[in-house]
Amino acid sequence: MQAIKITSLTYIYSKKTPSEKVALDNVNLAINEGEFVAVVGHTGSGKSTLVQHLNGLIKTQSGSVEIFGNPTTDKKKLKQLRFDVGMVFQYPEYQLFEDTVAKDVAFGPKNMKLPKEEIDNRVHRAMELVGLPYSDFAERSPFELSGGEKRRAAIAGVIAMEPKILVLDEPFAGLDPVGVEEITALIMKLKREVCPTVIMVTHDMDSASALADRVVALYDGKIVADGHPKEVFGNRALIEEIGLDVPFVARVVDRLEGEGICLDKGILTIDELVSALDKYKKLTGGESHV
Repeated sequence: MQAIKITSLTYIYSKKTPSEKVALDNVNLAINEGEFVAVVGHTGSGKSTLVQHLNGLIKTQSGSVEIFGNPTTDKKKLKQLRFDVGMVFQYPEYQLFEDTVAKDVAFGPKNMKLPKEEIDNRVHRAMELVGLPYSDFAERSPFELSGGEKRRAAIAGVIAMEPKILVLDEPFAGLDPVGVEEITALIMKLKREVCPTVIMVTHDMDSASALADRVVALYDGKIVADGHPKEVFGNRALIEEIGLDVPFVARVVDRLEGEGICLDKGILTIDELVSALDKYKKLTGGESHV
């Protein structure tokens, strides 16, 4: 089933002023239910503007956006749209505001006018899902949590609304390697257990290649690539042209090519690299030095 359909979407900031900026330029994109799509591009390419159209945070100027067949311009369904499309902003921990974690997580479900018992059940489940056991964290102040715990609490607040689509805007920003690993595991858990359709805006090409089954690259408000990570990152000329890095393993592949060891440009994981080097060794009768 088609979860998202974007047709001829154009958005211009500061229209008819000297600072006019075309953020999105005739964007067409369809995303099916169950897909994990990474949206990549350099700063100012239109990534955040694009995803903020998905739950009506930005109103369409030209073109259309439909979520499960419903246009985002339907004011009668706008509130439900924002429940269906859960948006986790960059540095979501800065959005915490209640005096306890449980109250913060309950904010969304309360706005949904759910019965108290259902709200409590959702709060319990969301906190457990993100690794903040209710018995340990419910009555704690969100402002006394660690940075990673704050981010988990903010994500729990979105998950408690049980969205059909989860949008993550730079979920790894400001995290150390351990934090990236923990949030990565959490995202995949949420995709399996709560929300099968995930849209992730990221500058982290390693995460994009490892997690997503599809990569959409934006450049100056236009989609310039859309396909499997191997296809998109395998096009080194395009990646360089739009000012992006390739994932770490791809850089290793390129370095090996400089040493005369030519491997498939679509290799993106350590396991794939090891396998390719073993095959290369057998074919050449030599030894790899990696």
